[in-house]
Amino acid sequence: MIRHALSFRPSRRSTLGGLFATAIAAPAISQQRPANRQAQQPAQPADEAPPREVRQTLTLAPAKARLRPSPPVDFDVWASDGAVPARPIRIRVGDTALITVNNRTEQALALHWQGLRGTASMDGVGGFSQDPIAPGASFQYRLTPPDAGTFLWRPVMLGQSGPAQDRGLSGALIVEETSPPPVDLDVTVVVDDWLLTDDSKIVPFERGPGHAAAGRLGSWITVNGRAPPERIQVALGARVRLRLISACNARLMRLRFDGMRPYVIAVDSQPTDSFEPLRAALPFSPGTRYDLLVDVPNEAGGVGTVMAQIGAGVPLVMLVATDRPVARPALPAIGPIGENRLLPPAIRLQDALRVDMAIEGGAKAMPDGRLDLTNVDLSKPWTINGNVGDPGSKPLFSVLVGRPVVLAISNKTIWTQVMHIHGHTCRLLHPLDDGWEPYWTDNAQIPEGKTLRFAFRAENPGKWLISSGVIERFDAGLWTWFEVA
Repeated sequence: MIRHALSFRPSRRSTLGGLFATAIAAPAISQQRPANRQAQQPAQPADEAPPREVRQTLTLAPAKARLRPSPPVDFDVWASDGAVPARPIRIRVGDTALITVNNRTEQALALHWQGLRGTASMDGVGGFSQDPIAPGASFQYRLTPPDAGTFLWRPVMLGQSGPAQDRGLSGALIVEETSPPPVDLDVTVVVDDWLLTDDSKIVPFERGPGHAAAGRLGSWITVNGRAPPERIQVALGARVRLRLISACNARLMRLRFDGMRPYVIAVDSQPTDSFEPLRAALPFSPGTRYDLLVDVPNEAGGVGTVMAQIGAGVPLVMLVATDRPVARPALPAIGPIGENRLLPPAIRLQDALRVDMAIEGGAKAMPDGRLDLTNVDLSKPWTINGNVGDPGSKPLFSVLVGRPVVLAISNKTIWTQVMHIHGHTCRLLHPLDDGWEPYWTDNAQIPEGKTLRFAFRAENPGKWLISSGVIERFDAGLWTWFEVA
């Protein structure tokens, strides 16, 4: 069983700041892909092949899944075409994906495409950017991602996202670079946790104290819908691309890498200078995506493990070296996959609209570990600048297209807050605004009692959420919105 942690206390600065980051009936298929050995090129829109329209259907419906090996019982879940999580959707950068969603569940749904800098009408927030897809109805998303990268989709509806996500609806959207880095295997890893009873049922979904605290923390981890670890046989000397995605509702964790030297090449869908994680560990909060490159040592039987630092540790992925060497010429040393030329090389902070956003509320912790709910209104336990999320309210701010924004998020609660900025990607500023961390992100992890500042250029017209990545907090109103005109 997984122990519930009161909160997560990451360190302030590493290469990733250590603060945030910034995928049935029978199990989901192994989410692996063979090599693509083209030369590394900067990530940019495709100009060698004409754009395509790629049609995909997702039928979301009740199904059965074997989430844990013992006892050998199938759980009642919601699946996409029978798979939990959904099989990855793969397109090339520059393509348009026409994704028809058939809702065969009992609840109205909408699918949010986390990290995708698309159009506001396709952002997929039910009750805000679109009308929810009613049970028995269908809706077509038209997505033309400007960026290559690893994206996450999951159901997001104002006030009722938790039940659908807790039942297993999620998946990866992979937008391939024009010239991907040469690898022997491309593996998508979607990590989720589930709150299960001892008699093999999913704990019923009810509004309760967890909405005012850490959220719905699971008691069982799955990797690609199966019991961990995911064991992957790889040839000696092979190069593997790992796409790590957290589809958890609320669980904050750290990933540790044992027996391997991973290099981060992308954070939250955007390329970065390749680097080794500080102390071989990375923060991994809900919605986070990492792309890693790993070279398998030339040692038969060697094992590299991606470990979740929960309790004594949960092995998520094991790369097991076979006794056969990889059959190909040597690859170049691991390096950056190239910058995204659609993002600004610099953000003019002197021209920025500066916005303050204070998160307050939530339960308090008593010395014995119980929650103190005194003076906590469970119908609206969290506020942003004194307000709960309301689509009819005034925006937190309005800004003209192209203007820089500096958003200061102050966490005045005792809980680490995970906030997701829709439709844009941001830089984490240094404390004195004298620079920024060398990566982009849409998923901010703010420690308790701290203020972090994020800079971005308002590029996408429309109305966009800033929402809690802890889904039960989002359902309880921990969100706001802004407008780009």
